Amino acid sequence: METTKLSSKGQIILPKHIRTAHKWQPGVEFQVEDTPEGVLLRPLKPFKTTHLNDVIGCTGYQGPKKTIEEMDAAIAAGIKAAHDRD
Repeated sequence: METTKLSSKGQIILPKHIRTAHKWQPGVEFQVEDTPEGVLLRPLKPFKTTHLNDVIGCTGYQGPKKTIEEMDAAIAAGIKAAHDRD
């Protein structure tokens, strides 16, 4: 069993053989859970990389392409309509 220390900044260094075994690189994020036995660290699973072509169809829009100006105008109109109802 290995030991580690809590730094003055509240940091704990995980032993290298554990980081290597789990393939944890610098920057990996963990969920921290306080348990009756101590602290439990669970690595967060990053979202799978997606590409625009994989998700563009989820919008459901079937009409002609809109310009940025047309989209901005529609957003502004929606905001105005929502504000006018208040």
